[in-house]
Amino acid sequence: MKNKIHIDDTKETQEITLPEDLGFGRVFTDRMFTQKYNAQDGWHNPCVSTYAPISLDPAATVYHNGQMVFDGTKAYLRPDGDINLFRPELNVERFNLSAARMGMPSVDPAVHLEAIKMLIKLEHRWVPKKPGTSLYIRPTMISTEKTLEVRAGREYLHFIILTPVAPYFASGFSPVSVYVSDDYVRAVRGGTGQAKTPGNYAGSIAATEIALEKGYQQVLWLDGVERKYIDEVGAMNIAFVLNGKEIVTPSLTGAILHGITRRSLLELAPDLGYDITERRIEIKEIIDGLKDGSVTEIFGMGTGAVIAPVGRISYKDQPIIIKDGQPGPVATHLYNELTDIQYGRKIDPYNWTQTISVAS
Repeated sequence: MKNKIHIDDTKETQEITLPEDLGFGRVFTDRMFTQKYNAQDGWHNPCVSTYAPISLDPAATVYHNGQMVFDGTKAYLRPDGDINLFRPELNVERFNLSAARMGMPSVDPAVHLEAIKMLIKLEHRWVPKKPGTSLYIRPTMISTEKTLEVRAGREYLHFIILTPVAPYFASGFSPVSVYVSDDYVRAVRGGTGQAKTPGNYAGSIAATEIALEKGYQQVLWLDGVERKYIDEVGAMNIAFVLNGKEIVTPSLTGAILHGITRRSLLELAPDLGYDITERRIEIKEIIDGLKDGSVTEIFGMGTGAVIAPVGRISYKDQPIIIKDGQPGPVATHLYNELTDIQYGRKIDPYNWTQTISVAS
């Protein structure tokens, strides 16, 4: 069968000794998944093999036209030793939406998900055990055709790699600082803002370097037209708590990434007693609300960090401390509830998790 995944490396992984400081995406497992695409054969030769460098022609279109998309999800160690995946079907759905926006072919979701599960079963000893850690799964697609023509490529490579990771922010579930950029913009409607494509991230680096120089960890992006409405943070979607009860987050305008964590929290929060509103949010409203006390918390939402409370924000170089720089009760409540589901510490009433049996 053309889409049957072949395993080239069947050796059993021995016990793994992970470094104390995992960081995020520094250490990689022994195996990877690959499959190729061309116009004649479509996707073919799906294979799990030994992790190895990828050789590309210097004229490969990914280098010159930038056709590349990726996604990210995680595998979590359960108390019983098995492994949880969290809503992976939504990640492959987003992966294909990103590919479509970049003029690239979609992958078969069934093959994509089967590849992830095969890798997890083979590499389960790489899932770290420390609290807050996980095995990050990075699917990627690149155009590989040898040409400098500016058009959609006709050959592609789809690959998946795994990396054991600590929390995205070294401080874990502790407040981060954000710098509001009104000089640079990340995306506009009709652009590529809702796709996970490297150009979006490369375009954020200059502003992020400015933020770091000023002592802030992340950039809070404003809309690309009027530069007054909030879009998202560099590595996360963003939410605001009004009067300790209502959670407000920017609506998906076509310039904001469709976050899986964002979606999950918006579905979970009403069951925990919170009101949810999705709408356009002016930065002035938030700054004024922080000053008069009506904005009681700010937090980011994303696969990497899960939830990251914001403890300090700077707008027009005027810093404001939030909650005395400590995590707020709403962010803490949501973080605990969601991670308990992800790690299998409590029953999943939403059927969000898929459990891979690996415990002996």
